[in-house]
Amino acid sequence: VCLTVVDIEKNCHTVTAVKETLDKSALKNLRKGDIFNLERAMKLGGRLDGHLVQGHVDDIAKCVDVKLNEGSWIFTFSFNEKFKNLIIEKGSICINGVSLTVVDSSPDSFSVAIIPYTYENTNFKAIVPGSVVNLEFDILGKYIAKIIAKKD
Repeated sequence: VCLTVVDIEKNCHTVTAVKETLDKSALKNLRKGDIFNLERAMKLGGRLDGHLVQGHVDDIAKCVDVKLNEGSWIFTFSFNEKFKNLIIEKGSICINGVSLTVVDSSPDSFSVAIIPYTYENTNFKAIVPGSVVNLEFDILGKYIAKIIAKKD
């Protein structure tokens, strides 16, 4: 979730989350002590490692399965079928701010493979079946889908 720091005091910072953010994201589910991912925005002109992530949450998804798979994990999520045209196998998806590649997809679910580094250094270690996560679909895919929809 893209939020602006409005105050910094010692080792704490304050942000403001507007109604739109709370309505569309899983942020409203966070409780004291929950693990979440935090990183600074990329500077324009900087190295791009992954896909373009804005922090603008499109919707939420629910974890339905986690399987250990030869040293990595396969996480499967169910999501709103109205976004099915924005998820493709081997395409990009952003979950809780983490840029990932889609392993496989169906009209209402998809899975991603999580390597040990990502598992240990993000909140994926806290995601279990039933957890709700934030989704950001690939920005280029969203623009392409909109252009194609206008041609119909």
